Amino acid sequence: MRILVINPGATSTKVAVFEDKQKILQETLQHSVEELDKYPTIMDQKEMRASAVEEFLRKHNLTIDQFDAIAARGGILPPVESGTYIVDENMVDYLINKTKVQHASNLAAVIGYELSKRASRTIPVYITDPVSVDEMIPEARLSGIKDIERKSLSHISNMRAVGIRIAEELGKSFYELNMVIAHLGSGISVAPFEKGRMIDVNNANDEGPFSVERTGELPVGDVVKLCYSGQYTKEQLKKMFVGKGGLVAYLGTNDLREAFKMAENDPKALEVIEAMAYQIAQEIGAMCVALKGKVDAIVLTGGMAYSERFVDMIKSYIFKFAPIFVVPGEMEMEALAYGALRVLTGVEEPKVWKPQEV
Repeated sequence: MRILVINPGATSTKVAVFEDKQKILQETLQHSVEELDKYPTIMDQKEMRASAVEEFLRKHNLTIDQFDAIAARGGILPPVESGTYIVDENMVDYLINKTKVQHASNLAAVIGYELSKRASRTIPVYITDPVSVDEMIPEARLSGIKDIERKSLSHISNMRAVGIRIAEELGKSFYELNMVIAHLGSGISVAPFEKGRMIDVNNANDEGPFSVERTGELPVGDVVKLCYSGQYTKEQLKKMFVGKGGLVAYLGTNDLREAFKMAENDPKALEVIEAMAYQIAQEIGAMCVALKGKVDAIVLTGGMAYSERFVDMIKSYIFKFAPIFVVPGEMEMEALAYGALRVLTGVEEPKVWKPQEV
């Protein structure tokens, strides 16, 4: 089965070609700031990005007709269950006209759908595990303030992909195991998966441990004082929490490797790194509690998992909880391709997104 994978980011579009589970090609198509500035909204970029994907195919002597499916990154839909969804007119209409959040990921399904219509035969388009997957148990939703509900927004695509991979290595089904999976990137998501269902997760923008550029949870009383200090605008505060928090706030870098270099001569830098590892371990421990201590595996993934030293810091706190597996980097392109492949081979039934979920 040949699958085209489309994954738009803020200033680039990742494109890959898979044959079954083997990645044959992958490129990151860069879009300059000058080019993007021509478009008033993100969705206005769809034709430009679709043309870039077509140019990628021409360069490699490929056409849309040669693919069995297109796998697209999931956009900002209302809360949905995990799984692989068929991209149809209803989903495309929502992403173009109704979604409340403007994000580059909204382009993927739309571009895939439009490209499929240019083929001489029917090419199905799928999304797998969009960021808005929400399978949280009721008790996980309460925040402590009646009008504020905890939200399920996470790096679920990569987390489920590595969870499925580890289950296969163990000779088990992902749906018969309990796992705590931590995605350690510019944002950090830590989630308990109970028999394949993500029953809780920290919102990577608002909760959990601080990361290389995000603050994670903060003392709410001090946040209120900061907000009413008159020193910052709303946008400045948002940037302080997401973008200029974490390692950036303490050390001026969002690169863990650079932070470790600083730590060679600066004990304070090492203290900050250790604090981040400590908070990640705390969050993993909390998610073990969500599984009532019945944990078959703990998985560490994402870019920071490449650092053996950092991983060892985390392991020193959690090594007694469950066997620990490390899958560095991210498998987002693989996650999208494998989701489509499971449907194409009959392993999994595709889901249909219903507009009444809006």
